[in-house]
Amino acid sequence: MFFRKAVVREAPGILAAWDEVPVTLLTGFLGSGKTSLLNEMLNSSGFADTAVVVNEFGTVSIDHELVHAGQERYVLTSAGCLCCTATSDIRESLFKLYEGRERGQLPPFSRVIVETTGLADPAAIVNSLIPGGAPVLTLRDQVVARQFRLASVISTLDSTCGDDAISNHMEGWKQIAFANDVVLTKSDLVDVNRDTWQKRLATINPSAMLHDRHADDFSLASLFPDNTYDLTNKVDDVIGWLAMETMVGQAHDHAHDPNRHGGIQALPLIHEALLDPRRAQGFLDILTGQRHAGLLRLKGLLGLTDDPERPLVVHAIQHKLYPSKRLAHWPSDDKRSRLMLIGQNMPLGPIQELFDGLIPRSRKKRRRSA
Repeated sequence: MFFRKAVVREAPGILAAWDEVPVTLLTGFLGSGKTSLLNEMLNSSGFADTAVVVNEFGTVSIDHELVHAGQERYVLTSAGCLCCTATSDIRESLFKLYEGRERGQLPPFSRVIVETTGLADPAAIVNSLIPGGAPVLTLRDQVVARQFRLASVISTLDSTCGDDAISNHMEGWKQIAFANDVVLTKSDLVDVNRDTWQKRLATINPSAMLHDRHADDFSLASLFPDNTYDLTNKVDDVIGWLAMETMVGQAHDHAHDPNRHGGIQALPLIHEALLDPRRAQGFLDILTGQRHAGLLRLKGLLGLTDDPERPLVVHAIQHKLYPSKRLAHWPSDDKRSRLMLIGQNMPLGPIQELFDGLIPRSRKKRRRSA
């Protein structure tokens, strides 16, 4: 149902008929609920034949372990900042999916969802997937161009603090501007005036459809029409951003540092030893209790002494620490406690020292001498 015949796009010398797979870009600013929405999709029987690409900002992967993939689902992780290397990373990821399917190494799929980091600039990603965008230079690029098409862009928008993301971060603005559909999240936590949000979004992207994830009429299926991404009704800014990407390419000054995106820094924190629950909670309270410490996002998995086999999932947005929850088991063989902090002008040294102090020195010495 989700396959359709296509015509070769800038791929001379390759057969002119194939089954083309739709790609949906799932974007949205830091902490806006992308992974939660993705999990809702993957838990639905209508998405059983979906492959997933998860991009994460920074060198410690968290999000892909929180995706409920199941045994018959393939999840491909792309580390670093996808907007800096969009053309190579997204095409490489899709080519791996194509190869795996052709060789019988992956279960069949008829749809791909790409979940981007919250700091991704959608212009570079969209440009790498649409006809006439980023140049098709290699055989890999040609295969991707004929086997996949960008179907739509979905952006999540946090109804508790989304206006701040739009007003103060260009990435947040652009994610909305490129979207076909905008999904309001966390509307169960605040009173949402849909008309007010509709007017706000109309100034950025009048063609986008607004959905309330917690409304009675919300439908996941409505986010996935069988179509091709269309620039016809997008504002002039979108066309300009795509043209700029084509002209200047990926000229980002942070392309060689996977933990930095312009003025935003990612701080990975890792402990191999189990943590005391009270000390760990105290650390989280201190981090999120400082309203001017520059924290934008915190997420992670913690191994605690009171229940080592059931890790604690923690996440925060700015100074708000959300209720944590236990997983039934570790999602992989990696049982280290690991956090990813993302922020602007964070006191990196003091935070690292505070995290290191969660394990008393005597335990560190015994661990080193063991």
